[in-house]
Amino acid sequence: MPSRRTLLAMGFASTLLAACAGAPPLDARPPIVFVHGNGDSAALWQTTIWRFESNGWPRERLFAFDQPMPLARDNDAVAQPGRSSTTESMAFLKAEVDGVRKATGAGKVVLIGNSRGGNTIRNYVQNGGGDQLVSHVVLGGNPAHGIWAIKGFNEGSEFSALSPFIQALNAPKGPAGDEVTPGVHWLTLRSDNNDKYAQPDGLWLGAPGKATNIGYDGPALKGATNVVLPRVDHRETSFSPAAFDATWRFLTGSAPATLQPVPEARITLSGRITGLGTDSLRPTSGNSTNNLPLPGARLSVFAIDPATGLRRGAAAWEQTIGSDGRWGPFSAASGTAFEFVIGADGYDTTHIYRAPFPRSSSIVQMRPERVATTDREAPALVILTRPRGYFDAQRDTMRLDGNAVLPGVPAHGAGVASAKLRLKDATPRAVVADFNGERVTGQSWPLAAGHVTVLELSY
Repeated sequence: MPSRRTLLAMGFASTLLAACAGAPPLDARPPIVFVHGNGDSAALWQTTIWRFESNGWPRERLFAFDQPMPLARDNDAVAQPGRSSTTESMAFLKAEVDGVRKATGAGKVVLIGNSRGGNTIRNYVQNGGGDQLVSHVVLGGNPAHGIWAIKGFNEGSEFSALSPFIQALNAPKGPAGDEVTPGVHWLTLRSDNNDKYAQPDGLWLGAPGKATNIGYDGPALKGATNVVLPRVDHRETSFSPAAFDATWRFLTGSAPATLQPVPEARITLSGRITGLGTDSLRPTSGNSTNNLPLPGARLSVFAIDPATGLRRGAAAWEQTIGSDGRWGPFSAASGTAFEFVIGADGYDTTHIYRAPFPRSSSIVQMRPERVATTDREAPALVILTRPRGYFDAQRDTMRLDGNAVLPGVPAHGAGVASAKLRLKDATPRAVVADFNGERVTGQSWPLAAGHVTVLELSY
C-alpha cells in the first residue's frame, strides 16, 4: 500500500491544528452535504449537525439526505433488488448537490461522508463533475482501500480492494501520484486500530483468523490530510466529538467553541418513518433494506418522566404517515423526554425512548421493529441501540437494567451496535440504560401483545 501522510490526534489543540493545516480555512459558511453509509440514514448526522449549529454554522446550510437504497450490491456490476450500485449512488449525490446549490445559490459545497458514503463522494468528485463544485471533503472511516483484498473472494464488490471500482478510484493522479482528485481539499479520519472494517483479521467478516490483507490505515489516502483518532470505532470516525473537532479545525483553521450541542429553549422535531435497517457491510444476499417511506404507519409521541419512562398524559402528537414518509413538525420545550410509538402492518408496535432532545432536528428518522422468531418466547424484549457508534467493553462505561455486561456484546472489539435484553416477566416496568454518561429510561411492554421497547442512544 502506498505511503500516506498521517498525523495522530492526541486531543491537544496544537496537534489537531497542525494536522488540519493542509487546507486553507473557509472565509464563509458554505453549504455542507452529509452523506451516510451502507444501510444507514440521514439521522446518523443529527448530533454532528447540532455541533455545527452550536458553533455558528447556519442551520439552513446543513443538509443530510436519505439514499433510497443505501445498501451496496454484492457485486457492483450485477443488478440486485433493493441494492444500489456505485453509479446509482453517485447519481443520487450529484442530484442532491445540484439541488443544494440551486436552493442556496452557492458555487461550491463541502461534502462530509461516513463509510460507504466516502466511496460515493470520491466517485462523484472524480467521475461525476464534483471536482468543479466541491471545495472540501471529509471522509470518516471510508474503506478507501477496501475491507478485504482476497483474490477470488467477491472481487466485484465495491468493498473489495481488488474491485475495478476501488482500483480506478485509487489510480495515481498528478505528478505526486496522489490517490485523491486534485483541486479539492481532502481530510480522512480513521481509528488507530478499532475500526471493524479496517482490520487485518477477518473476524468481522465472519472469517476469524483469515487475513484480509488490509491494514488499520486502510481509510487513509495519499494526497489527503490523514488524521488518526485513538480508540474510536467505525462510526465514531464521523459521529464522535473527536471527529467533529478535527473536521471543524480542517474547515475553519480554528478550534470549535464547544464539542457538545448548545440547548435551545424550544425545539421542533420532524423526520421520516421508513422500513427496517441493517448494521452490516457484509455481502448478504436477499436483504432488501431501504430508506423508502412507510405510508400508513401510525406515530404517537408522548412526553414521559425521564426517570421512569412513564407517560405524562395523553399523546402530544399523533399522525398517520403519508406517501412521503414524513412526520411532524412537532414543537416542544427543550429538555423534554419522549416516547415515540410506531405501529405499522407487518411490524411489532415499537416504543422508542431517547434522552431529551437539546435542539431541533428535521432528520428524526425512525423504523419500527420486526422481532425475530428466536426472541418471540421472551415475555418482554428491550433493545438498546447506539446508531452513531458501537459498544466496546474494554473502553466504554455502560449498564443495561443494572448489568454491566450487555447481551451479545463481545469482551473485545467494537463491532456491535445493539444489545437485546429478554425480560423474564411481562409486567411493565422501568428499564434504564447508561452509556458513557448518557442515560435513557423506558418502559417494558408485553411481547405477546406485539410490543417491543427500543432504548436509543443519541451519542
